[in-house]
Amino acid sequence: MPPLTLDHLRRHAVTRSLFKPTTLMRAVTKLGFVQADPIRAPARAQDLTLRHRVVDYRAGDLERRYPRLALEEDFFVNYGFLPRATQALMHPRVAREDWTPARWRQAHAVRDFIAERGAVHPREVDAHFAHGKVSNWFGGSSNASTQLLDGMHYRGLLRVARRDGGTRVYALREQDATGLDADEIDRRLDLMLDLLVRKYAPLPAASLRQLMSYLGRGVPQWHAARAATLARSRARLDGSRIEGVDWIWPADESPRSRRWRPDAEVRLLTPFDPVVWDRRRFELLWDWRYRFEAYTPAPKRTLGYYALPLLWGDRVIGWGNVSVVGGALDAHLGYVEGKAPRDAAFRDGLDAELARMRVFLGLS
Repeated sequence: MPPLTLDHLRRHAVTRSLFKPTTLMRAVTKLGFVQADPIRAPARAQDLTLRHRVVDYRAGDLERRYPRLALEEDFFVNYGFLPRATQALMHPRVAREDWTPARWRQAHAVRDFIAERGAVHPREVDAHFAHGKVSNWFGGSSNASTQLLDGMHYRGLLRVARRDGGTRVYALREQDATGLDADEIDRRLDLMLDLLVRKYAPLPAASLRQLMSYLGRGVPQWHAARAATLARSRARLDGSRIEGVDWIWPADESPRSRRWRPDAEVRLLTPFDPVVWDRRRFELLWDWRYRFEAYTPAPKRTLGYYALPLLWGDRVIGWGNVSVVGGALDAHLGYVEGKAPRDAAFRDGLDAELARMRVFLGLS
């Protein structure tokens, strides 16, 4: 049998993640969770992720259809959307920050207020309780009511019922059973680790350790159990050492399989797409350094404010900065090799991708 190579891993990574487009609920379930980001350039990250994986997806479909689907917004390894059954694995969540008795009284009063109304916008809570202003982590100020609602949502007291103009509207969340035993905690952590591997495989072992550290925000109450979870996973996952790096993937998949045959399409991916999210894996598979520069001062950017990785087949060959100007799509592309491939198939593929982007954004 020929040795396993990075070419095998590259094809495996791209093909398994860019599965045949399906329904919205099935796509989110297959991905495990979808990272959210508020920046629109030219659309939010969750929409840019789903457009490749959901039949006839349009920007904003997730927000519009969310109230009718068995989905939740919550923090997993990052903030986003995930199936309700997956969210339940993380609760009852115990936050690292202890609230004072006074803070808990505020939370219970707000919970009673929401119980009377069914669902509330943060400004309704602010108008009723007049909690005032607090400093936020950006160094500015925000409504104390908004911060309280965020904390209640994180602690599992509330759920996001829908969004109005991008703002979360909250409802009560059914309370979780308490008193989980050690076996149940291990079972849940194993399921969450397997979800991470299924989403990001094949991935370097160092990246899995990094993801498990991020999971500490999703399940801070089980911080001490994460090392044992990683140790247990070795018995049920597969992997290999390739060019000095330990790689991991699900035991029921083989990167050598002929089923991993990427198509020849050209795709613009969000910086948060699972194909490119792990920057360590990105550099190992594509041998160049991609960075998300939205928060980098403009003079120091090399790729652009919101550079979308440009995938052709199983190769990330460049990036694109895409916006809507005067109702038309405006795309500026850059290439790792300094210029676009001369292959006619690439030009046709790029034209097709930009046409799909226009439809997705409602421009045609």
